[in-house]
Amino acid sequence: QCAGEEKRVGTRTVFVGNHPISGTEAFIAQRFCDNRIVSSKYTLWNFLPKNLFEQFRRIANFYFLIIFLVQVTVDTPTSPVTSGLPLFFVITVTAIKQGYEDWLRHRADNEVNKSTVYIIENAKRVRKESEKIKVGDVVEVQADETFPCDLILLSSCTTDGICYVTTASLDGESNCKTHYAVRDTTELCTAESIDSLRAAIECEQPQPDLYKFVGRINIYSNTLEAVARSLGPENLLLKGATLKNTKKIYGVAVYTGMETKMALNYQGKSQKRSAVEKSINAFLIVYLFILLTKAAVCTTLKYVWQSTPHNDEPWYNQKTQKERETLKVLKMFTDFLSFMVLFNFIIPVSMYVTVEMQKFLGSFFISWDKDFFDEEINEGALVNTSDLNEELGQVDYVFTDKTGTLTENSMEFIECCIDGHKYKDATQEVDGLSQTDGPLTYFDKADKNREELFLRALCLCHTVEIKINDTVDGTTESAELTYISSSPDEIALVKGAKKYGFTFLGNWNGHIRIENQRKEIEEYELLHTLNFDSVRRRMSVIVKTQGGDILLFCKGADSSVFPRVQNHEIELTKAHVERNAMDGYRTLCVAFKEITPDDFERINIQLLEAKMALQDREEKMEKVFDDIETNMNLIGATAVEDKLQDQAAETIEALHAAGLKVWVLTGDKMETAKSTCYACRLFQTNTELLELTTKTIEESERKEDRLHELLIEYRKKLLNEFPKGPRSLKKAWTEHQEYGLIIDGSTLSLILNSSQDSSSNNYKSIFLQICMKCTAVLCCRMAPLQKAQIVRMVKNLKGSPITLSIGDGANDVSMILESHVGIGIKGKEGRQAARNSDYSVPKFKHLKKLLLAHGHLYYVRIAHLVQYFFYKVCDIFTFCLSFQPLYDAAYLTMYNICFTSLPILAYSLLEQHINIDALTSDPRLYMKISGNAMLQLGPFLYWTFLAAFEGTVFFFGTYFLFQTTSLEENGKVYGNWTFGTIVFTVLVFTVTLKLALDTRFWTWINHFVIWGSLAFYVFFSFFWGGIIWPFLKQQRMYFVFAQMLSSVSTWLAIILLIFISLFPEILLIVIKNVKRRSARRNLSCRRASDSLSARPSVRPLLLRTFSDESNIL
Repeated sequence: QCAGEEKRVGTRTVFVGNHPISGTEAFIAQRFCDNRIVSSKYTLWNFLPKNLFEQFRRIANFYFLIIFLVQVTVDTPTSPVTSGLPLFFVITVTAIKQGYEDWLRHRADNEVNKSTVYIIENAKRVRKESEKIKVGDVVEVQADETFPCDLILLSSCTTDGICYVTTASLDGESNCKTHYAVRDTTELCTAESIDSLRAAIECEQPQPDLYKFVGRINIYSNTLEAVARSLGPENLLLKGATLKNTKKIYGVAVYTGMETKMALNYQGKSQKRSAVEKSINAFLIVYLFILLTKAAVCTTLKYVWQSTPHNDEPWYNQKTQKERETLKVLKMFTDFLSFMVLFNFIIPVSMYVTVEMQKFLGSFFISWDKDFFDEEINEGALVNTSDLNEELGQVDYVFTDKTGTLTENSMEFIECCIDGHKYKDATQEVDGLSQTDGPLTYFDKADKNREELFLRALCLCHTVEIKINDTVDGTTESAELTYISSSPDEIALVKGAKKYGFTFLGNWNGHIRIENQRKEIEEYELLHTLNFDSVRRRMSVIVKTQGGDILLFCKGADSSVFPRVQNHEIELTKAHVERNAMDGYRTLCVAFKEITPDDFERINIQLLEAKMALQDREEKMEKVFDDIETNMNLIGATAVEDKLQDQAAETIEALHAAGLKVWVLTGDKMETAKSTCYACRLFQTNTELLELTTKTIEESERKEDRLHELLIEYRKKLLNEFPKGPRSLKKAWTEHQEYGLIIDGSTLSLILNSSQDSSSNNYKSIFLQICMKCTAVLCCRMAPLQKAQIVRMVKNLKGSPITLSIGDGANDVSMILESHVGIGIKGKEGRQAARNSDYSVPKFKHLKKLLLAHGHLYYVRIAHLVQYFFYKVCDIFTFCLSFQPLYDAAYLTMYNICFTSLPILAYSLLEQHINIDALTSDPRLYMKISGNAMLQLGPFLYWTFLAAFEGTVFFFGTYFLFQTTSLEENGKVYGNWTFGTIVFTVLVFTVTLKLALDTRFWTWINHFVIWGSLAFYVFFSFFWGGIIWPFLKQQRMYFVFAQMLSSVSTWLAIILLIFISLFPEILLIVIKNVKRRSARRNLSCRRASDSLSARPSVRPLLLRTFSDESNIL
């Protein structure tokens, strides 16, 4: 179920302590699963059939199974061992690997299922195994223990029913999170009082979203009158989380076993397929077609030859009577199958295993890269999937979040505006024009009461908690307060208020305490919290003062708050907000209103009804929130600075130089996002900006008409539809002029949801045409779903460009999952993005090396591996038109498994055809491999024709040199197996030395596997020929290899054929080296000239001149 889906299918009723409520016969007991966790895939009984079924679903494995069955049932020229043994090897290795991994899962499951827990039964602590917990059991959990299932918190050792947990094993967040018990059960801290509780919990059915839960608890007294309390995610303790800073808690199990949220999240993300994998499948189809064609041609030629007189079967292979009576069609079919068996080695069964090993082992190089290690979080890069390593070298579009990705997400309160009057930190210089009065420096002083009201709003309207280190029982009112929150903005605002004299002291039992400028303690009762979400873009609190007044404080984005306040109040504040946004600051507006007791009674009823709803709770609460947050009074606005990350600008420039298009997708306002884009060099000073925003389309009464006009105007400009003139002038204009596009969420909705019965139904295609012509795109005010829609639109473009999304927050998960490659930043907004990504890195700057170095090398390595595999199996093709095999079955079996497998595996893991420093310093090298360049038709044909040429040299060269007996010292003629062994020896040495010629980065491992493989081939040939192992003297290869090497002419022939086969490759390498030296000299000259004509310095982050209209169309 998607995170955004709120429709629930049914509910469940859980009786606390499994005590049925008397008089509630309407409640029918439900059956729930036990608490046994099963993450394993197999059992001892189903491992073999289930694993074989899964492996033979792969086309290559199934193909070789068919070939093996044909060899067993039909009289074929090769032994079934030639296909059966490699297939058995591949199946066995894969089964052992999967079996071992599943055994580890079984062992981990048993550790969890057999762990000890304590349950309250009949007013006693009963010790049980975790797997025996049932839904409804009350579980006791001690400090630093892991919750054994999903629990509803009933009480804790604290009087206010609060506990602290860490969810690092679930979402990677190491900060403590606060969870609450409903106030009616907070005093139940003994086994006797827990056992006396009679309550029923109604909640939604299990679903995987870790951050959503809907339920209510009905608590029954002796009068059978139920007291209903709302339950949300703040009341739910998740399995896998750990209790911290709290001695013990009691909780009732609501989801157990495979229905816990942690177990439901075991389901993997949708499988992503790389472009290389698609190329492999395409090549397999081509070679399968070649195989079928050659088998058909050979079958046809055989029967054409036999149709002529005296050309039937030879005298030593005369047909039997049964064969003569066999239908000719059936005989032709069996002959066709026999030829397929003879040529089946053109399909490399071991390639899949080699590719998987290359991807798995290659992924460790990312994790081991010390350049990705960040000392601040003491972590490095993490690979969540190794299937997409090579895709990092094929990216066309990069979609990035702004806050926490391009910026530090380290907020600092800079200034504020109260009633239109600007205030700055007293420690900062304000152009020498300010006056000082207390902690605030200001231009024009606002009313003192309004100042205090504004600072109180900052202290009250948030979800910040006081960090507790050793105990949670005492109060914390010391001068050294540590604030924790999932939002860095809120911490910055609370710290800003503290700096100006209003200190947030904490929230105890629903009462917020603050210290004002006069060192007086003020206490407010927190009546309701209207939580923030990415759609509303605001949050509010309803509090009650000690004097009995009820106030609502609201803070949020200007686009969300301004429509809900009185219009005559916003102009001055709006001007300050726009100016702060142009300076690159993050802005929030603050408002309040007084609520009468009668209004609060009505609001309270509506909120309680919405909170109690089990169906569509979010929608109902949203409706109530909209009704409450109206007719507010604007107090002011805040400005918070979020500094640009280190080397973010350099990374953007490198990606642009590599030919990648970078789009920024952010929920921030346009002015703030635009200033960040200038600072990180997404937009240059000469970039002409095209705007498609609410501001530009509201110039007309009909938005769609104005939008249509702008789209047509921009398309004409970008497609170079100018009056006729010299073509060279147009080309020069197009090459030097850069365009950037800015669009906001509301305009994007108009484009995507344009009416089909008007001229606007082609908005989407025009919009995409404009985007493709722009060097950079900024999408601001984006909802999470809109980010995913943008990525999906680009993915579906003609040519299927490869997309990459990078972000750090939960609102980036949708676009990370949608893109071909998803990268999560291990940021300060939790680890949801990193947990749902394919790769995670500490900082945005690490993207440069990840793509330009690792991605480049991974793609080159695996592309060479794929082409090499098809090349060496094409080399083994013979030119015979009969069923007589040229090579011994043992050689055919060992060719791909032993003789030629390790050198290419080592090459695909260690090769560096270009130095890593050169790859990162010259991003233009990335463009040379873009578009799957090494696996296109041209390189494929080159490798195929090279293999065909070498195969011709192997066979006909050997045939030509040994067609006369004059070359033999003993006057004997070489037989078929000796002839085939000579060809096979030339084959093994040629394909191995070909790889040695291709290797540019030599290590001891390369030397060991290349020369070791050749030595092993020689050793095996002597062994198989009975020289080393005399017991093999009865087989047909006895003494063949030794006899072959005893002839000087054979040695000379092998060396000559190897040289002739490799000569075109050697010649090509010489030519490339000459060109490379010339290119290196040209590059040095170009770098020298570039340094002389360097681009003008880029503007700093905080610019005061972004209001220039010279860059806006």
